[in-house]
Amino acid sequence: MNRSRVSAFLSALLLTVTATPAFADAKENLSQIELPPGFEIDIYAENVTNARQMALGDNGTLFVGSYRMDLGNIYAIVDEDGDHKADKVHTIWTRDKELPDGTQITMPSGLAFKDGSLYVGAISHVLRWDNIEANLENPGDPVIVTDEFPDARHHGWKFIAFGPDDKLYVPVGAPCNVCPEREGFMNIQRMNADGSGREIVARGVRNTVGFDWHPETGELWFTENGADSMGDDMPADELNRVSEVGQHFGYPFVHQGDVLDPRQGQGKDISDYEPPAQKLGPHVAALGMRFYTGDMFPTEYKNRIFIAEHGSWNRSKKIGYRITMVTQDGEKGTKYEPFATGWLQGESPWGRPSDVMQMPDGSLLIADDRADVIYRISYK
Repeated sequence: MNRSRVSAFLSALLLTVTATPAFADAKENLSQIELPPGFEIDIYAENVTNARQMALGDNGTLFVGSYRMDLGNIYAIVDEDGDHKADKVHTIWTRDKELPDGTQITMPSGLAFKDGSLYVGAISHVLRWDNIEANLENPGDPVIVTDEFPDARHHGWKFIAFGPDDKLYVPVGAPCNVCPEREGFMNIQRMNADGSGREIVARGVRNTVGFDWHPETGELWFTENGADSMGDDMPADELNRVSEVGQHFGYPFVHQGDVLDPRQGQGKDISDYEPPAQKLGPHVAALGMRFYTGDMFPTEYKNRIFIAEHGSWNRSKKIGYRITMVTQDGEKGTKYEPFATGWLQGESPWGRPSDVMQMPDGSLLIADDRADVIYRISYK
């Protein structure tokens, strides 16, 4: 990467991880969000700085991670009266606190909840707080499940989730934009809840921070961010499907399923690698995704995939900054279309969706790490 590209990347990263949003008051901008007829959007929680992945506790507590390097916050959000608006936002961990081994949590963006415990995925650690919902005011120190993941920060932030097999899935992104394959990187792994039994589920994955399992087939689907510095329209981000453990999805040899990398792809055959189930927009930065299984939305939304597109940073004309849908249509393949737009006004974004999560009533929560809020989308 030449100096001008390095400078652009660092400037974008600085904006992402340290800057105060230009339009901090999401309430003033909420009317700009466009949704299909019958849908409404409101603010569920405010002052959730740098909100990333969300996880829901058994008693209704919404846990939210962050990935700003200067922050390290983990939040617990409580709606005490059931009016679909947060009454309390607890900050249960901050960067200045130390783990039992004396280290600090770096980028605790990935969250999962199981059997009363909150699991947190940071750069090199997976942590666990037991009986967390009974101890939001004083959660204490976490259990270190494992500290054996790589400590590279480039694409090192996590999205984690428990699968139908009760194993915890943890991705390890590429420590670069495009570089040769490296042992231990560019994959999705899974392990037992105690950190044992780690194995690789998918290879050739540049960077995924969003995945879910098909509610009928149980197959793992995941978003993947395409490489930078290959032009405005190349390559597409990807939505991928794992149909067999150990599949290779092409990176760093193949981009968007059909383009060989000019350096790493020499001597490779595109057909040796798994193509995407759906090409997404180029550089849209597809992050969190979920299958919709609720009953609030119209029946045609059942089993659709909702994707949070964080938005481009290195494109001459910005793209993304929205929620999109992917619909499977049998032999016709998939359909990719916008669902919620308006965070990008011209070339000025005031918000950046980072995750989506379905609530028990069928509504959809959206995390925004630029406006520092959680939205709630409902249907009447």
